[in-house]
Amino acid sequence: MRVLIVEDERRLAVSLARGLTAEGFAVDVAHDGREGLHLATEGGHDLVILDIMLPGMNGYRICAALRAAGFETPILMLTAKDGEYDEAEGLDTGADDYLTKPFSYVVLLARVRALLRRRGNGSSPVLRLGDLTVDRAAHRVERDGQPVTLTAKEFAVLEHLAVRPGEVVSKADILEHVWDFAYDGDPNIVEVYVSALRRKLGADLIVTVRGAGYRLVSGG
Repeated sequence: MRVLIVEDERRLAVSLARGLTAEGFAVDVAHDGREGLHLATEGGHDLVILDIMLPGMNGYRICAALRAAGFETPILMLTAKDGEYDEAEGLDTGADDYLTKPFSYVVLLARVRALLRRRGNGSSPVLRLGDLTVDRAAHRVERDGQPVTLTAKEFAVLEHLAVRPGEVVSKADILEHVWDFAYDGDPNIVEVYVSALRRKLGADLIVTVRGAGYRLVSGG
């Protein structure tokens, strides 16, 4: 899952990015409104965390512009303002949720996960493929009823394959959604994590389609 943070308080933005990265999210950060709008329309994000008071363009205008352009990406608004009119304005412009500073990181993470669960057709957070179970909300994985311990990044790769069972998912697609926009390292990092998943879950679950990518098949 890929998250965009648009926040001009750099310390807060860095703190949020580090926390979400540790949870397995790919995170991009913008510190002004115009850059944030550009990344939101170009980056293919699963969720946007959007401050209201921003240089260049405020969060209300960014949110309204995204909705007017047809983007349905969930938006969680952050603001130092406090009051029902500010909240109403944020929601009226198309935001999905609203959090007033200062806030608990634990609460923000819970809001992020709730918005991602509701995204699209509201599919269940628990994915079952044969004897493989992937609980997206709790970040738990089981195979044949036995828990399997994965790192945050391993879970993110598996989750991205699990939401598209049976489909061939390219290495570039995995990189785009599991690593951040600025990643310029070796693209073969995907193979490293796929190999780790095969060791932990069994070599039969993830099939390599030569020249195309990877496909998750039903276990058991």
